[in-house]
Amino acid sequence: MPTHHRCTAPSLGLLLAAALSACAPSGDDGIDPEGKTFDAVAPQEAVTMTGTEPFWNLAISGDEGLWTTPDNQPGTAFPVTRFAGNNGLGFSGTLDGKAFTATLTPGECSDGMSDRSFPFVATIALDGETLKGCGYTESQPFTGDAAP
Repeated sequence: MPTHHRCTAPSLGLLLAAALSACAPSGDDGIDPEGKTFDAVAPQEAVTMTGTEPFWNLAISGDEGLWTTPDNQPGTAFPVTRFAGNNGLGFSGTLDGKAFTATLTPGECSDGMSDRSFPFVATIALDGETLKGCGYTESQPFTGDAAP
């Protein structure tokens, strides 16, 4: 299953709104059918998002993101602002002078390259590209091999 799509994002705000409203409410996933703010991930909890084709990783701790790729192994740190919507989390900032938006929504996710299963779907909008991947947190880790 491909985890990367390239498309033109009409608006980062629209992408964030669409991603945060894309999941149907269900039981214990932090989504409230009455529209209360998503609360399945504590504000101080570290969040990791990862994708393949191309490989990328976003580690968020507090109000800082660390973006790494195969070409940038040390990564680039940048400030992020967190937004808890009804159906997930959004993080926004500026990476290398480009608008950056990341969303984390509940949903079983596979990276397509390992036997790992992730509890969240991740979507990144960066410079007109949309990157899709998976996410996890400290209290809601992926399952499967730690290093496939």
